[in-house]
Amino acid sequence: MITLKISQFKNRLTLKKLREYLQRAENNIETQLANESDQLPLWIPAVLAVGIIIWEVFGNAASWYVFGIAVPLFLAASVKRDKMRWTFVLKCMAAFVILGFLAILVKSALVAAPPLPQLQIAQFYGRIVKVEQLTARQKVRFELETDGHAGLPRKVRVNLTFEQFKPEFTVGSIIGLRARLVPPAGPSLPGAYDFARRAWFAEIGATGTALGTVALYKKSNSVSALASTRQWIGAKVETALPGQNGAIALALATGEQGKINADDADAMRNSGLAHLLSISGLHVTAVVGAIFFLMSRVLALFPYFALRQPVPVYAACAAAIGAICYTLLTGAQVPTLRSCIGALMILAALALGRDALSLRLIAFGATVILLFWPEALAGPSFQLSFAAVATIIVLHDGKWMRSIALRGAGRGLFHRLLYGLFSLLITGIAIELILAPIALFHFHKTGLYGAMANIIAIPLTTFVIMPFEALGLLFDLIGLGTPFWWVAGQGISAIIWLAHYVSGLPGAIAMFPAMPNWAFGMIVFGAFWLGILKSNLRWFGIPLCIFGAVGVITAPYPDILVTGDGKHLAITDTEGRFTILRSKAGEYIRDTLRENAGINAEPIAIEDWPGADCSLDACVINVQKETRNWTLLAIRTRYSIPAMELAAACKRADIVVSERWLPYSCKPRWIKADRNMLERTGGLAFYLPDGYLSAGKVNAVSQQSRNSPWVKAANRTLKQTSKPAVQDKMHQKHNKAISVTPD
Repeated sequence: MITLKISQFKNRLTLKKLREYLQRAENNIETQLANESDQLPLWIPAVLAVGIIIWEVFGNAASWYVFGIAVPLFLAASVKRDKMRWTFVLKCMAAFVILGFLAILVKSALVAAPPLPQLQIAQFYGRIVKVEQLTARQKVRFELETDGHAGLPRKVRVNLTFEQFKPEFTVGSIIGLRARLVPPAGPSLPGAYDFARRAWFAEIGATGTALGTVALYKKSNSVSALASTRQWIGAKVETALPGQNGAIALALATGEQGKINADDADAMRNSGLAHLLSISGLHVTAVVGAIFFLMSRVLALFPYFALRQPVPVYAACAAAIGAICYTLLTGAQVPTLRSCIGALMILAALALGRDALSLRLIAFGATVILLFWPEALAGPSFQLSFAAVATIIVLHDGKWMRSIALRGAGRGLFHRLLYGLFSLLITGIAIELILAPIALFHFHKTGLYGAMANIIAIPLTTFVIMPFEALGLLFDLIGLGTPFWWVAGQGISAIIWLAHYVSGLPGAIAMFPAMPNWAFGMIVFGAFWLGILKSNLRWFGIPLCIFGAVGVITAPYPDILVTGDGKHLAITDTEGRFTILRSKAGEYIRDTLRENAGINAEPIAIEDWPGADCSLDACVINVQKETRNWTLLAIRTRYSIPAMELAAACKRADIVVSERWLPYSCKPRWIKADRNMLERTGGLAFYLPDGYLSAGKVNAVSQQSRNSPWVKAANRTLKQTSKPAVQDKMHQKHNKAISVTPD
C-alpha cells in the first residue's frame, strides 16, 4: 500500500514537472512570437508555397493527407479556450497550406486537357493565337486553337519554316495545314527541363512541325492595336539598328527574343546577363521610373497646379498606366505580369505616402502571384526575381549598409560616388550568393562574375539603352530619331562585348550535377529564416544554409546518363571528361547531357574513350570504379542483332542500353534499359558504387514526375489507344537477325 502511494506520488510529480515544462515552452513560444509579430505576415507566401509544393510532389493524391492533417490542426487550435498567439499562428498556417494546395489543384483542373496519346500526322485547321519569330533558328512558331478538329487537343504548337510562313498569317487567322504532331515531351533526364509541365498549364496538348504547304483558310478580320503597335516598333527597331543590336533592342522593347543568335544568347547566359533580355522587374522599373520622373517634373513646371494638387499622385497614375501598357505590349507573360503587379503596388504606396519598398510589399506581391498563378512557384523566373528583390531590401535595411549610406551622404561628389559603387558591388555579390543555388538547381550552372558584369550592364541598360531607345521611337515620328538610336546602339554593343568578355574568362562558369532536393530546400528555408526574422533566432538560418551547401558540393556526379528514348548515352569520369554514344547528336541533346553531368567540356568521341570497343552497331565500354569495373553494352544500330549473339553479349555485360525492345534472352547482370523499361522509367542516371561511402543508385525521371497529372493523363490516354497486337509485331520485327556483334 505504501509502495502504491509512493508510485502515485512520483507519477503526480512527473506530470507536474511535465506540465511546468510545457508551460515554460509555451511561454517562450509566446514571447518569441510577440517579438516577431511584425514579421509574421511575411510568412504567408512561404506557407502558401508549402501547400503548392505538396501538390507538386504528390499530385492530387495528396488531398486526403493535406485535409486530413491541416483541418484537424485548424480545428484543434480553434477550440483552445486561451487566446494565445501560437494558436492563432497555427490556425493561419493550416489555413494557408490548404489554400495553397487548393490554388494549384484548382488551376490544374481548370487547364486540364488530355495530351496527344502518340505520334500522329494530321490534316487540320487551326486559329492562330500566338506568333513567335525564331529568326536565329530559321523558324516561326505558332500556337493554334483547333477546337478538337481531327480529334486533336484544343491547342497545339507548330513550327513553320520561313518558306512556309506568309505575312497574312496573323493572330486571329485560320490556317489549314498538315503536321507531324507528338505529345509534349517530358524531361529527358532526371532533373532536366520538363516541357510537359509547362505545356499542361499552357493548355498545349501537342507540338510538331508543319509538312508541305500551309494554306490561309480565313484571314483575320481585324488586327488589335497592341499587335499593330508591336509590328510598328519591330519595323522601326530593325530599320534603325540592323543586325544583333536590333535583335537585342527588339527584346528590350517587345520581349521578342527569337532573333538573337545562339552565340550572343549563350554569352548573355554565361555572364549572368540573360535577365536583361527577359522583360521583368528591371525593364518595368525603368519604364515606371522614367514616366514618374518626367511627369512629376513636367507638372512641377506649372506652379498653380503644383501648389494645389498632389503631383506625386498624378505622376504615379501616369506611371501605372505606362506599366500596364508596357506589360500588354510585351505579351503579358507571367514574369512581366508579376513585375507589373509589384510596380503598381509600389506606386500605390508612393501615392499614399507609405514606404515604397518593403518586405511586406514583396510578400503581398508573392501572395497574389501564388494565388492566381501557383504554377509559377516551380519556375526559376519566380524564384530568381523575388529572391533578388528580397535580398536587396534585407541587405539595405541592415545596420551595416545603412552606416555605409550615411557615411557617403556627408561627403563630396567623388566620395559619394565611391561609396555608391562599393554599395552596388556588395549588393551584387549578395545577390549572386543568393541566386547561385537557384541557378544551380534549375540549370546546373552559374556564372562567377555575374555581380561585376551586372554592375556595368544594369545601369547601362536602365539609364542609357532603354531611355534612348524610347526617345528614338518618339522622335522617329518627326524623322529625328537617328542620334538617339546611335546612342542606344553603342550601349547595346557594349553589353554584347561585356557578355562575351566575361563569359570567356577562366572559370566564368561553375557547373555542378543535379543537387538533392533536400539540399536546395535547406538553403532556401535557411535564407528565408535568416532574412525574415529580427531576433537572434535568425542566426539559426546560417547552419541550415551551410548544411544545404555541403549537400550541393558533395552531390555525386552521375557515371552514366541515358535519355528517355534510349538513343543517347553519356559516360563521365573523375577527371571531368565525358563522352556520348552518338557523335552526331544535336546541340540541345549535347547541352542537356553536359548540364546534367555537371561538366563544362566538349564531349570526347566514343571511339577515343578509354575502355571503349565500338563498331557501327554497338559499343562495349568498361567503366572503371574503385571497387570493380562495370561493363556497359550500348546498342546504337537501327538493325537487330542475332538473338544468340545478343544473348551472349548481354550475359557478359552489367548494363545494356538500347532504344529498341530487346528479347527476353538478353539478360545482363544488372539492368536492361531497353524501350520496354525506358517507357516506364524515362531517362536514367546511374551512380555506380565507389568504395564503402557510395552504395550506388539509379535515378529515374518517373521518380520525380509519376504523380503529376500530365503524366497520368498521358498514360491514361496511351492505355486507351494502345494496341497490343501491333506491339507484339514490333517486338518480332526488332528481334530479327540481320546484324553483327561489336568488334
